[in-house]
Amino acid sequence: MFLRLADQHRQFVRDLVMSLQALAIVLEQRGHLASCYTCGDQMNSASFMASLGEGHLIRFLVSDYGITWTEMRDDRELMKLEGAEAIAQLEELATLLRQETLSAPKSNSVLA
Repeated sequence: MFLRLADQHRQFVRDLVMSLQALAIVLEQRGHLASCYTCGDQMNSASFMASLGEGHLIRFLVSDYGITWTEMRDDRELMKLEGAEAIAQLEELATLLRQETLSAPKSNSVLA
């Protein structure tokens, strides 16, 4: 049972890393500075960062050891979430991007 759970966790982390890479690409296409770095080709960890406007920075870290979302404005930490709460915040960002696509495909105003 534990080996199956460990394998499921590894697959979850890989899926999350691939989603972060895709999110970075979409944000870059929208004109935002964004990056997603992974260590090696095993996709077992990632560091995602995105600038959503002047002085507004998001950092999302995922690894076998945990998941964190940190939001900063003007070099001050506004919010730090972990685990499921961090993933929920990431989903909120993805939802904003989808809404922006539906309402004004060429506008970056929602995220700024």
